[in-house]
Amino acid sequence: MLLLEVISGERLAKPERGKMRVHKISNVNKALDFIASKGVKLVSIGAEEIVDGNVKMTLGMIWTIILRFAIQDISVEETSAKEGLLLWCQRKTAPYKNGNIQNFHISWKDGLGFCALIHRHRPELIDYGKLRKDDPLTNLNTAFDVAEKYLDIPKMLDAEDIVGTARPDEKAIMTYVSSFYHAFSGAQKAETAANRICKVLAVNQENEQLMEDYEKLASDLLEWIRRTIPWLENRVPENTMHAMQQKLEDFRDYRRLHKPPKVQEKCQLEINFNTLQTKLRLSNRPAFMPSEGRMVSDINNAWGCLEQVEKGYEEWLLNEIRRLERLDHLAEKFRQKASIHEAWTDGKEAMLRQKDYETATLSEIKALLKKHEAFESDLAAHQDRVEQIAAIAQELNELDYYDSPSVNARCQKICDQWDNLGALTQKRREALERTEKLLETIDQLYLEYAKRAAPFNNWMEGAMEDLQDTFIVHTIEEIQGLTTAHEQFKATLPDADKERLAILGIHNEVSKIVQTYHVNMAGTNPYTTITPQEINGKWDHVRQLVPRRDQALTEEHARQQHNERLRKQFGAQANVIGPWIQTKMEEIGRISIEMHGTLEDQLSHLRQYEKSIVNYKPKIDQLEGDHQLIQEALIFDNKHTNYTMEHIRVGWEQLLTTIARTINEVENQILTRDAKGISQEQMNEFRASFNHFDRKKTGMMDTDDFRACLISMGYNMGEAEFARIMSIVDPNRLGVVTFQAFIDFMSRETADTDTADQVMASFKILAGDKNYITMDELRRELPPDQAEYCIARMAPYTGPDSVPGALDYMSFSTALYGESDL
Repeated sequence: MLLLEVISGERLAKPERGKMRVHKISNVNKALDFIASKGVKLVSIGAEEIVDGNVKMTLGMIWTIILRFAIQDISVEETSAKEGLLLWCQRKTAPYKNGNIQNFHISWKDGLGFCALIHRHRPELIDYGKLRKDDPLTNLNTAFDVAEKYLDIPKMLDAEDIVGTARPDEKAIMTYVSSFYHAFSGAQKAETAANRICKVLAVNQENEQLMEDYEKLASDLLEWIRRTIPWLENRVPENTMHAMQQKLEDFRDYRRLHKPPKVQEKCQLEINFNTLQTKLRLSNRPAFMPSEGRMVSDINNAWGCLEQVEKGYEEWLLNEIRRLERLDHLAEKFRQKASIHEAWTDGKEAMLRQKDYETATLSEIKALLKKHEAFESDLAAHQDRVEQIAAIAQELNELDYYDSPSVNARCQKICDQWDNLGALTQKRREALERTEKLLETIDQLYLEYAKRAAPFNNWMEGAMEDLQDTFIVHTIEEIQGLTTAHEQFKATLPDADKERLAILGIHNEVSKIVQTYHVNMAGTNPYTTITPQEINGKWDHVRQLVPRRDQALTEEHARQQHNERLRKQFGAQANVIGPWIQTKMEEIGRISIEMHGTLEDQLSHLRQYEKSIVNYKPKIDQLEGDHQLIQEALIFDNKHTNYTMEHIRVGWEQLLTTIARTINEVENQILTRDAKGISQEQMNEFRASFNHFDRKKTGMMDTDDFRACLISMGYNMGEAEFARIMSIVDPNRLGVVTFQAFIDFMSRETADTDTADQVMASFKILAGDKNYITMDELRRELPPDQAEYCIARMAPYTGPDSVPGALDYMSFSTALYGESDL
């Protein structure tokens, strides 16, 4: 009875003082009743046998007392007393060489297990490195002596008995080892407290690393946008088509190679941000607020500006290429018309300045006058060409042609020459008319020849000019119009040939008269410089140009047919891909609302779905290739589809981002479920309740739907309580509750998480109940990296019992949960 009072710390009933056998049996029964009251079942142990000195029975009772009061309360990770004590020994001796503890008999024969337990908790008492496995007696005696002298653990075992026995007594070893467990129980509490602190610090360190990763990724993305926008805003045009097409190729490389990785970075940034916020909520930390200018909204705004500038840059490039194409066409047309006109005016000024009329005969004067009239007719016919040249030069100026100075100089020279020709023509006419009164004879045939030859010659020159004129078309209809006009021109050739023969007939008639009447005409027509040879030569040239024009129109018609095939090819693909993307977007919306099965099943399904979407990428790439062919062919419109490449690109990027976000939402739900201990059945119940009251199927509940949902789940609250709950699930007061917010709220109702008070209590255990903790204590109790983490962040302790190097763990604990600033 005295033994039980000492070992249990409780008072037993008053013992019988008599010396008779009945008194002794009564006292033993009182001891047995006390043992039974502690939940111990006594099998085959009676008071009479113990009073009679039954050694086996007495030893059994002693072992029952030891097992109940020294060993039974030992529990490690909810195991039984024996298993818990063995697990505790294995963990404590695991780091030591030859410290392989598997049982409570032969594992302890070499004595190293006892020495390892002492060294683990009191390393200054034993030099473990000098112990040898082949010297068990020394090891055992060292452990027993040190335990008795410094740890108040009596010698319960004899070293020689243990070494000399093949299998030492398990109960004896177990009883002795339990003394070590109780001796070091205070250290065990410290270890538990240290584990709690390590867990909290690990969460904090991981969150801080995620914050740093977010800040760096956000800074890099914003810096890339900041560098890219000025390049897209640079709208300085190039002078040549080749240079502008190179700009367009650079832009295509940007869209194909440089931008897609940044789209993925932006999506990953949003996913990391959502994951970080979820982890902070789950660990009762305050929400992460990025540094100024690096919010997700800031990045979305910057991205929106980038895409706006990007769209404007592409439109500008295409407009500039159209402008340069038009400029090249106009410049070539200007040069052709100017060359033809300059060839015609060559020598005309010298001819108009001649004074041949002063020594001419009457017939020669008449001829000169008629020749001048024919020249004026020809001059008037060239007025339209000069006006066309000036109009083309003006259009080149308005379109900002890079070589406008040389064009303007040439145009000015032509206009000045034209004005001079007009003045010289007027002056010569006046001189001839003054002399005409003296001259009366004129050759009517030559005059008729000249009058008919001049317009015919001008018609042929115009025909040659039209047949050599360059053209630019963009549709089959436009080339068909040019072909029709060319066919109409060819229909006029028979009549023109009749006119040519008639003009040549006049010349032949003149020749007959000259030969018949021997008229001295010097062999030339005095009224015109157009000879029959010239007419025949130009006519032959016109006939040669007609088939060339036919070939050019045919080739252009083939090119336009090829362009139309490109349009149809692109339109056919775009009309499939565009609705496919829209359908997938709608399917993702339905999947996110109508999910079934476990979260892992949903996640697997979504990832398979994402894989099927990613496998569609080759079709997008093929469409990009067709789009590039269209741009290279300078095709600017497509009546076969309403989808542009820009629409397809934006839709594809939105599709990839949406499926990634949906996957991230399920991952966060898994994270929430695991961290909060929510079962799959609870998660399914939450999802079913949410989907039922998400009446609009938008993935969010409005305020009335959320109130109805809470009532259906057994919540009975007034307006004040409902307002409090809404402030938790809808902190931004948007009037809606997302599924993630709903899950967070429901999980918090039963969650059992670490709190600031729990962390503070753990630090207090490590500090030995002091209001402060020292650096040495932190380094002794915590892993090196987490100890230094605490030392770097804990403020010095300033209380009245402060010592050098004391740190304030209380304010540090509350700061971990956002309740105060460090």
